[in-house]
Order: sequence, then structure tokens, then C-alpha cells
Amino acid sequence: MPRFSKAVSSLRSSEIRDLMTLASRPDIISFAGGMPGNDLFPVEAVEELYGALDIKKKQAAFQYGPTPGLPSLLESLEGFLEKKGLPVKENRLLITTGSQQALNILGKAFIDPAEPVLVENPCFIGALSAFRSYEAELRGIPVDSDGISIEGLRQEIERNEKAKFLYITPYFHNPAGILYTAERKKQLIATLQGTNIPLIEDDAYGDLYFFEEDKERLRPIKAINPEGINVCYTGSFSKILGPGLRLGWMLVPEKIYEKCELIKQSADACSPSFTQVLADAFIRSGQIYSYVARVRQEYKKRAAAMVAALREHLPDYVQWNEPRGGFYIWLTLPDDADATRIMTLAVEGGAVFVAGKTFDPAGRQNNSLRLSYCNNTPEQIAEGVPIVAKAIRTICG
Repeated sequence: MPRFSKAVSSLRSSEIRDLMTLASRPDIISFAGGMPGNDLFPVEAVEELYGALDIKKKQAAFQYGPTPGLPSLLESLEGFLEKKGLPVKENRLLITTGSQQALNILGKAFIDPAEPVLVENPCFIGALSAFRSYEAELRGIPVDSDGISIEGLRQEIERNEKAKFLYITPYFHNPAGILYTAERKKQLIATLQGTNIPLIEDDAYGDLYFFEEDKERLRPIKAINPEGINVCYTGSFSKILGPGLRLGWMLVPEKIYEKCELIKQSADACSPSFTQVLADAFIRSGQIYSYVARVRQEYKKRAAAMVAALREHLPDYVQWNEPRGGFYIWLTLPDDADATRIMTLAVEGGAVFVAGKTFDPAGRQNNSLRLSYCNNTPEQIAEGVPIVAKAIRTICG
């Protein structure tokens, strides 16, 4: 029998990964995965951009690259991030193999076994998996419609053993779908200042807003650049170009960057040069802005279709917030509801989603579920939501 490490022995397959087998069945309408719609990818535009590259750039695309990222992409991405007000010149930018690698690298940089890490509850399953792989003690802090509970955060900060960092997803949260208010971010900053607890700010969905009036709320904490807090900002091309590129980034203070670059070097040496060349060309062409604006409207249309279907079919005891961007709607059921039983019934009817306990750091609370509308047409949504609603009524009455 192989003798695995303690860290590896504690790892378990996530429910989302297991559900992908179901989601691939042609008879199942999947509201499970947070995957962009295949029909929305800018395939022709990228083909044209690649075809127009000179032979040296095409050759470089097949070659190893520097660990921090190709200089050309670092330069163009800096410009992209500066348009969002991020303090690029005061920090260091590192290209990662998806933002998932960024979270894994930061976890490795900070966590020793059994040390506490503060996360939202519910929380992005990829972050939970990354931090668990370094045997962190995950401490979940509740979120409401405005963001993380400040009282819950204060209580955690006042505990004897100081947390290694706080991880949040403030912009169209995965899975809760919420957008932090400016006031809640202000309170969060004030609470963290002077604690020496770094903040990991995950911004995978912030570009996918539905309403212009929300743009001020979308200003990253990293862009506010608060004194006394080491803010590690992570982002990704997965939702604004394509997850198959496997490209993300982190923008972090110099001292944190130095450790993270060494960790990445030992993990994969460099992210794919080929997709870095494509991403760089897409940014420099300016098409990234028009493309994101177009898909933003498509996701808004799909979200509206799901909202309409939920209003028509859900029982009154189900609570949920209408999305203002991103990919997800979070349903909260009565306290004694079991979302896994509901999911089993829904699958029998032809639809699948993700049960709430998947996103609970403790893996227990299960009276909620996540619906994703990003990878479905309005027609599929209209067909699948009644199946979910019927399963909810069957279990909850």
C-alpha cells in the first residue's frame, strides 16, 4: 500500500468535479458548472490574431517562457489592470496557470499545517481545496447581501491565534452571487488595518457586471490601496476570454511576490507560452473590451431568463438575490432542507445543480444550492428551472 503524505490523504474529490460527469450527459440540463458558454468564445477573432503574428512570435509561443510570464503579456496586462485603477507600478505582477494556481501558490506561501485561515461562508470550492491541501484550519465567516459579516470577522481577529490571511470574492461572489457594497468594503478595510493579516482579493467575475451604476462598487480594494494591509489581488482570463487558456494572474507586494515566484518556479516553471501569446494579442488588439461588453449582455440576458423562471416556479419560502453580474444565483431553503436530496430528485427529472454543503468550509450546512445560468440558453433555463422547483417542493413541501 502506498504511504501518501498526510496532506494528500486528506484530499477528497469535490462535488462539482463529480457532477461534471452528469453534466456531460445529453439528457441533463446542467446548472452546476461555472463555465462560460462554448458558443460565446471569440474563436474566429483569436484565429485571425494568431494568423497575423510574425513567425518569431509564433515560434516563441511554442517555447518555454520566463516564470513570471512573457514580458509582452505582462506589459499589456499591466495596461489592462491600470484601466481598473490598480496600483500596478507599486506591486509585482505574476502570470499563473489559471487563478486556481494563484490561490494554491498563496496558500503554500502562507500556510503551515493546522494554522487558521479566514474564508467566507459560503466560499469558492477551489479556494477551499487549495487551502486544505496545506492542512489549513478553515474558519468560515458568514456573508449577507452586502458582503462578509464584519462582526464575525472581528470575532475571528480577536481569537488568540492570529489567522494567516483572509480570502474573499467580493465581486459577484462564487457561489452566493453577491456584490459587496462600498460601505462593507470600507468597514472591512478598517477592521483589517493594524492586524497584520493579509487580504486575498479574488476578482474573477468583476468585469461581468450588468448595470453601469454598479461600476463604483466594483472598484477593487487593491485599487483603493489601503495603508497597513498587504492586499494580494488575483484575476483570470477564464471568464473574459476562455478557461482553456489556463491563464490567471496575481498582483502582490514585492516581498510576497518574491516567495510566490519561487513557488511557481518549482511547480511548473512557467505558464503556457502559447496561450500567453494569444492573450497578449487579444489585449493589444483592443478586442478584449468589445468582447467583454458583448458577453456581459449575453450573461445579463441569461440571468434575466433564470430570474423570470424562478419567480414563476419557486415556492415563496425560498430566498434568493437577483444577480447584478457574474454567473450564479444562490437559493436559501428552510433550515431543515437537504439540498442533496433535492439534487437527487432533480437529476432524475433531468437537471443538476450544486448542493450548498460543497461551499461550506465545514461541509455541513446544506439548506442552500447554487444555480449557474452562464452555460445555458434561455430556452434551456426555462426548461430546467421547473425541474429544480418541483424537486424543492417535493422535499420541502
